[in-house]
Order: sequence, then structure tokens, then C-alpha cells
Amino acid sequence: MPNKALEEKLILIVLDGCRYDTAIEQMGVMNHFVEHQQATLIKVIAEMPSNSRPLYEVLGTGVPSYRNGILTNGHVRRSQEISLFDLVKQAGGKTGAAAYYWQSELFNEAPYDITRHRIQHDENKAIQHGIFYSEDGYPDSHVFADANYLIQTYTPNFMLIHSMNIDDIGHKFTADSREYAAAVNHVDTILGMCLPEWLQLGYQILVTADHGMDNKGLHGGSLAAHREVPLFIFSTKFPENSGIRQMNQLEVAPLICNLLGIEASDKMQIGNTRGQQS
Repeated sequence: MPNKALEEKLILIVLDGCRYDTAIEQMGVMNHFVEHQQATLIKVIAEMPSNSRPLYEVLGTGVPSYRNGILTNGHVRRSQEISLFDLVKQAGGKTGAAAYYWQSELFNEAPYDITRHRIQHDENKAIQHGIFYSEDGYPDSHVFADANYLIQTYTPNFMLIHSMNIDDIGHKFTADSREYAAAVNHVDTILGMCLPEWLQLGYQILVTADHGMDNKGLHGGSLAAHREVPLFIFSTKFPENSGIRQMNQLEVAPLICNLLGIEASDKMQIGNTRGQQS
């Protein structure tokens, strides 16, 4: 008997390399929504190692690196865990992604081949509708345009949008640079153009980052600059005045399940929220 179609819809936006304090300082659109109680802001403490591929896996599965086996950026293989994409499909929903190619390698097929995997439409895959890019300088504006096409055309219940320009600029110029601040400021403008329309379409939206960036242009370690990232939540299903000011990154995946109204996987880390009153 086929699954009943999933009704809820959610977009997860991952701004690669965006640290918490810079988001507070430079994201005027996002913080406007928070100030007017249209969104909630929570500080997320990223897992270690605070590198990209391990944290894509963490965000996608809610399973820590020592258990999922993705410990470095060099672990090029498909995830062996149950992902959010899998869970949405099991619940009768559709999935999509406009994202860096490592997401395709983790959740669809590895290794990535640009001639075969740049654009993917396959109902049997975890990410059923995907547009992937393989250059860190691929403009964020293009990533969001790719995402908008997939959203408007396929109406996925769970959509991943993953941009790389903040991380790319941070490595080149460090987090203590005008260029890094400008990259964060620029994506805030893009979000201001896209989010109102997607909210009108009935999407819940989460905006976060995998990791931050330090003043040497590095991440991967234990510094607050590496691990403290924002989480902006646009959802009427998330309680107002929850009192939660900080949470662990492992809790993002089960939170998404809760907002979508689907069951979390057995391995997802639930119930460790470090709630702090303001």
C-alpha cells in the first residue's frame, strides 16, 4: 500500500562557513525577522571535527562522526546512515537539493562525475531532484536560482539549499576581513529576495551553517569561531518564546523531522537541547 503523501514542506539552507557573530552583525534581513518575532534565532554548537563533509553528514543524519564514519573531507563515499532525504521519501514526500557536489556523494552516489551528476532527476534516489555544482566560487545567486527552479517545478517536501561563497571567501581572506563580512551581507540580501515567496508557498525555512571560520581562514577545530553558527527558524510549528537560545548541531535533523511531522531515525540524537533563557 503506497504511503500517504506528506503534506508539510521545509527548506534547509546551509550557508557554508557562516559563523554566528558575523551573522548577527551582517544579516540585517534575517535579524529583522527575528526582531519582529517572525523568526527565531538559536546559537548552534557545531560538532567536531568542524569540517564540511563530516558536518554535512551530521546535518543530514543526526549521527555523530565517530558513529557515521565520515571523519574528514577525504572520506568520499555514500552515507551509510538513514538521512532526512530517506525519511521524507519513506513518509511519501519528495526531496530536492541545490547544493555542493559533496552532498550528492553523501546521499546519492560517489564519486561525483560532473558529466552525469550535475543535474539529477531520479525518483529512486534519496535526493530525487538535484542541481549540483563543483566549484567553490559558483555564485550564491546561481545556487538560489537553481533552488527556486526546483522548488517551483517539483515542490519538494524537503529541499536542501547549500551555498559555498562565504566559506570560499573566508579561506581566501579570513573571517577578519571586509570580504568575508561582505559575503555574509550579500547572501542576506539574496535571502531577502527569496524567503518571502517561499514562505508564501507554505514552506517552513531553517537557515544555518555547517561550521564557522577563524581569523586565520581556518576551521576544523574547537574554537568558538569554528563551532558557533546561527540557526534562524521560520515556522509556526516551532513554539514562540521557547526559551531555547543554544542547541547542539546533532539536534537539527530530529528538529526537522518534528517540523515535518515524520518519525526520526533510531540513531538521531534527541533530547540534548541546551536551552538557555535570554
